[in-house]
Amino acid sequence: MTNPFYDPYVVLTKVYSDGAHLKIALAETPLEELHRARTVKTVYGVLEHDGYLSLCIRTFCEKTPKSAVRIVLKIALYHLIFLEKPRYMVTDTAVDLLKKLGKGGAAGFANAFLRRFEIDAVHLPAGDEGLSVESNFPLFAIKMLRESYGCRTEDIVRAKSRGISVRFVRNMESYLGSGHLDTPFPDLKIFEKFTRDEGFGRGDYTFQSVGSVAICSVVEPCGEFLDACAAPGGKSVLLSGKCGHVTACELHPHRVSLIESYGKRMGVGNVDAVQKDSSLFDPAWENAFDGILCDVPCSGLGTVAENPDLALNKREEDLIWLGRVQLAILANCARYLKKGGALYYSTCSVLPSENDGIVRKFLEAAAGYTAEEADCPLPHEKTAYGLQFLPDTAYGAGFYVAKLRRKA
Repeated sequence: MTNPFYDPYVVLTKVYSDGAHLKIALAETPLEELHRARTVKTVYGVLEHDGYLSLCIRTFCEKTPKSAVRIVLKIALYHLIFLEKPRYMVTDTAVDLLKKLGKGGAAGFANAFLRRFEIDAVHLPAGDEGLSVESNFPLFAIKMLRESYGCRTEDIVRAKSRGISVRFVRNMESYLGSGHLDTPFPDLKIFEKFTRDEGFGRGDYTFQSVGSVAICSVVEPCGEFLDACAAPGGKSVLLSGKCGHVTACELHPHRVSLIESYGKRMGVGNVDAVQKDSSLFDPAWENAFDGILCDVPCSGLGTVAENPDLALNKREEDLIWLGRVQLAILANCARYLKKGGALYYSTCSVLPSENDGIVRKFLEAAAGYTAEEADCPLPHEKTAYGLQFLPDTAYGAGFYVAKLRRKA
């Protein structure tokens, strides 16, 4: 058996040092199958508590350790603090791993660090700075949320994912014996644990987030529909059941392939995937669609509970260029909509600047569009232009959707 910290170390190195997304790093790393669950729990746990683990290291280190040593210490501290593993076991495992990585010089340092570490010596900063460390949510975003939600901000940023979301097409009853959460959507269930089997390949079910299904529920049936930022294809496939034909647009070729594979697995024949930049005008598409969804690139800060790595490198400055992209996609796709049609704008963000803020700018500049009231059975807050779903009441997910109508 390999060192139990080795697989988590490899995955986390890809995330911390190479900037890889956690789910991609897990998928692309050969893991010891016998202990896959332990590895997944460890890497998610380390990233969920990254801010606090970093504070622990700063408290007991005069100088910041190099990246490899820092990652090993975070893994060890997670096992020591949150999994309550014996100190001697955690220390021996961390020291052994550093030696096997050819970092014997750091083994003595790690040994001394872990033996003298005391959790009572670690003190959270006061106020929102402490909340940011504890929740692993960016401080700038917490301050933005305070302006809109006040004391509720703490519940929003501390909310945890409720489990694995599975949308069923058929044979649902055979999967419900192991316990699940019902949602307002009859075919969508949430499981604490769910093992993929041959039913996935047959298209009996698919893994689809509560937010994705909720956004699709707001869309009204129509003929020709454009999903402007469609990968991996979940919304396009779901909307194919209420729209005559769906054009699923994506910028990158490999993501177009994802949509095609998704549609084929789910057995839908009325979804066509197209490679295109949705922010650039194509005259051939002008006034061509009855309905359009712009699920635009965003900060993703509504999905931190499911994707803890997203919070690692978020900066307030990112919102500037993201805002330009969001507005460009929305304004361009508005030109593709027929008169009388509905244009939907959505994000997986909880920040008002990415949601109502973008819609406001669009409506101020676009002639012939109005915001139209939408509704959804999932708990939400009604904003000036749309619906804001927050993690503390939406199963750990935060997202937004607005419905805009082009006047006939």
